Amino acid sequence: MTARVRVPASSSNLGAGFDCIGVAVDRWLAASVTLDRAEKGGFAIRRHGKLSAVKVRPDQDLFTRGFRAACAAGGGGGVTPVGVTIDATSDIPVGCGLGSSAAAIVAGAMLADAALGLGLSRAQILEIGTTIEGHPDNIAPAIYGGAVLSVRTPAGLVSTSLSVADGLALLIVVPPFPSDTKAARAVLPRTLPHSDAVSAASRAAALVQGLSSGDGALLAAALDDVLHVPFRRARIPGYDAVVTAAQDAGAFGATLSGAGSAIVAIAPRERSAAVGTAMVAAWRAIGIEAELITCTSTVAGATVTHVSQTVQPVSTEIS
Repeated sequence: MTARVRVPASSSNLGAGFDCIGVAVDRWLAASVTLDRAEKGGFAIRRHGKLSAVKVRPDQDLFTRGFRAACAAGGGGGVTPVGVTIDATSDIPVGCGLGSSAAAIVAGAMLADAALGLGLSRAQILEIGTTIEGHPDNIAPAIYGGAVLSVRTPAGLVSTSLSVADGLALLIVVPPFPSDTKAARAVLPRTLPHSDAVSAASRAAALVQGLSSGDGALLAAALDDVLHVPFRRARIPGYDAVVTAAQDAGAFGATLSGAGSAIVAIAPRERSAAVGTAMVAAWRAIGIEAELITCTSTVAGATVTHVSQTVQPVSTEIS
């Protein structure tokens, strides 16, 4: 039994959309799984590309966690294999705010679903991924593609695709150093003044409408976040210089991609080359060589690219 999947990177928050808005990015993780019931070795993970630097025990790997969670969600009707080998390669920078963790979780869950015929919906994959990741802002665009808003409700997560106006470009500059997401979350205050909460809510609404309409003033307000960026920006060397360079070159605004270290700008498509060049140059001026990622059209979500012949389910516990 084998299956292959392809999952995109993602940029989350986009300023005011903290923990609830993300957009798929044109960098990819590809993974395959081989199941062998005659092999009693549990999980083996083979990592290539950007994943080569990841050193995690197979039982703790995010591919494994996604795979196991999907098997559990599949219930008694799903196949639970004995030997699982996952081969994965990725050009998504790790630990830089581009959803590398979310991509791995989604890939693991979708590999289990595809190879074992679990019949999970995308909404179930979203719940699985969010439970592991802690928030849906990267998980949702990795699954669905494009820009996605996810809202927690008493009945579960509700996600919807957001409209993005033609003519907008997403420019992401990625420095050669990661940002510790747990440390970035730890610097956030436990409480905020009511006036800041009101400002954050209005800017989140501005982000949704600004993406849909392409209104530069709304996008400028949305990218000037008050909820998390003010407390995280000092952790990224050169942050202010890169943001200023983007704005001076014609971007509506720029902000952290996720918790960083990458910085994302939204600009008119005709200014995308100038904005990207300016952002890279601003980091180069302080001795940091950054990679530029440009997205000028909608990026698709996760896809299953291959499934082997369907097999009859069995009742074997995963090791």
